[in-house]
Amino acid sequence: MDLQMNFNGIDAYHSGTQRARVLTESWVEKNMYCPRCGNTKIIHFQNNRPVADFYCEKCQSQYELKSKDGVLGDRVNDGAYDTMIARITSNENPDFFFMGYRKQTMAVRDLVMVPKHFFVPAMIEKRKPLSPTARRAGWVGCNILLNAIPRQGFIRIIENGNPIERDKVISQVSQSSNLEVRNIEARGWLFDVLECVNLIPTLEFSLDDMYRFEALLAVKHPQNHNIKPKIRQQLQYLRDKGFLEFTQRGKYRKIM
Repeated sequence: MDLQMNFNGIDAYHSGTQRARVLTESWVEKNMYCPRCGNTKIIHFQNNRPVADFYCEKCQSQYELKSKDGVLGDRVNDGAYDTMIARITSNENPDFFFMGYRKQTMAVRDLVMVPKHFFVPAMIEKRKPLSPTARRAGWVGCNILLNAIPRQGFIRIIENGNPIERDKVISQVSQSSNLEVRNIEARGWLFDVLECVNLIPTLEFSLDDMYRFEALLAVKHPQNHNIKPKIRQQLQYLRDKGFLEFTQRGKYRKIM
């Protein structure tokens, strides 16, 4: 995997944004494999496709690329807020690649895949509408909150200029598929509880440790008045999917 981008063919583009898009997309098409099935190549869709940028000929998985100069940080700019919410709440949204690159050298620094089933509306931040004097007055964009994605769905392909072993990436993507939940409300509960588990610093924890997140979960899910039973339900689900194990009554151990 060559982390350096190829400048051939970009002379026709004068906008910095356009040049960056062409360079990053060309890099993915030349260097990236399919993290879902391991196929050695993914194909670039024709430009201006509304749903995705790339697809795998073997497994038909689709991917969208978001890139930015520098470190990825906590958030990445995206397009229209309403469009993004409609996409992630459907069953047709693509998986995402998030790329951080070094503008001075145009080399890839970080590349992360987030499987499509890890997105929930709470991970999409609405930006302020454009001013009345703007060309697209009133338009509302959004940010994708990378820091809100559970680590089980934040799958590193390149980290700080170092590619991760391909087999490890494919294995992590496969394991993450065990957490696929189509119902968006159930998905939100699952990932909120999973993130609480991730916040506990120890490998082993108790049900009482989880109950300390009751107030936080109540704020996120104000319509639910049975938070503790819901916590237990989600822990059971995580156990059944191989992410936790019960060690004794009210005690758990993290597996992944």
